[in-house]
Amino acid sequence: MSDLERVQGEIPGPRSRALAAALAARETRGVTYVADDFPVFWRSGNGATVEDVDGNRYLDLTAAFGVALTGHGNTAVAEAIATQAARLAHGMGDVHPSDVKVALLERLARVAPVDDPRVFLCSGGSESVEFALKSAMLATGKPGVLAFDGAYHGLSYGTLEIGGIEKFRAPWREQLRGFGRFVTFPHATAASDAGGAGAALEEVERALRAAPEIGALVAEPIQGRAGVIVPPDGFLRGLRSLCDERGVLLVLDEIYTGFGRTGTFFACEREGVRPDMLCVGKALGGGFPISATLVTRAVADAWAPSQGEALHTSTYLGNPMGCAAALANLDHIERRGLVARARAAEPALAERLGRLRSIAGVRDIRGRGMLWGIEFRDGATANACVIRALQKGVIVLQSGPGGATVTLAPPLVIDDAQLARALDLLESAAAEVAA
Repeated sequence: MSDLERVQGEIPGPRSRALAAALAARETRGVTYVADDFPVFWRSGNGATVEDVDGNRYLDLTAAFGVALTGHGNTAVAEAIATQAARLAHGMGDVHPSDVKVALLERLARVAPVDDPRVFLCSGGSESVEFALKSAMLATGKPGVLAFDGAYHGLSYGTLEIGGIEKFRAPWREQLRGFGRFVTFPHATAASDAGGAGAALEEVERALRAAPEIGALVAEPIQGRAGVIVPPDGFLRGLRSLCDERGVLLVLDEIYTGFGRTGTFFACEREGVRPDMLCVGKALGGGFPISATLVTRAVADAWAPSQGEALHTSTYLGNPMGCAAALANLDHIERRGLVARARAAEPALAERLGRLRSIAGVRDIRGRGMLWGIEFRDGATANACVIRALQKGVIVLQSGPGGATVTLAPPLVIDDAQLARALDLLESAAAEVAA
């Protein structure tokens, strides 16, 4: 144990166990996983560390689902929320908007790789994607959407239509309309870059040719929930070309990868691709729930002007506190040079994580910037690694359809000593599990 993490006694500790019992007694089933060795209950966070209710301190390699990209307890974000709350905590986003809403719209338009963008604000990732689906229908008149196996765009009904992870769709299949079609998402390490992209793009082209009712193609530049699946170089450019050729709108879901996570402000910029619609969220608000959909002016013009009753809206659209948090968070990303930090960390992380390939049960290491996946032979092995790492003072998450991948997505403000220590502990956990 070092000064960077602090683990005292059994994990979870007594207070976490008591809270787990209380939670299990009141929360609806199917939400929080509770077992004898999981979870711990968080009390506070600072930068790349979190502390639980028993006083244990952990190095966080999840950034809380990627949200705390600029760190837990970011003082600039907290102060912006507090100042805005004292001034105006809530407005009437689509009737009498706040000034800070306009400021965020202008800021997002400046940074997004979308031509002459128009911005729709919402609260969560699913809402962002659903607005894109509605916009595609209005703009093209076509109900079909092409998506990818392994895709994760949220769990609302609209996003389940294009979700490529079967376990999330199966219980509600009879209520889904079936407007989504699915093709294979290529894996950069499964074949040569050129061959992998070429075969996948041929499949996309066949699907578009066979289904003229498809008006939009939705993709993650890197599949996150599927286990950090990085496509071959040229794949996104190929999608852009195919969509242009067939008059299909390209929608990129950067809810997880956006705002510097992968070493460019948006992951699609690594290939110079500009989508027709861009969905963002998670890290945008620095912990405050806010998301957005950015669309080209041509797509936006498919919506009729409001006549006093919005055709698509929500009560918390453009919440002033969320807008203030997002502005402060974007300032922090730029001021600290966090995009460049993620890009610079990529080769070192690739080399350091590559050492885990020698551990029995580790099948693959992949990633970009500061988003990486360690794929184990099965979900049980990955789960054991997550539990053992927690006991050592490191928080990581499982991903992949079968849970076989351990995902690393630390706050971009994590310092070199913290990152090195966390990776040492994680390697130790993986080795112990393998043994």
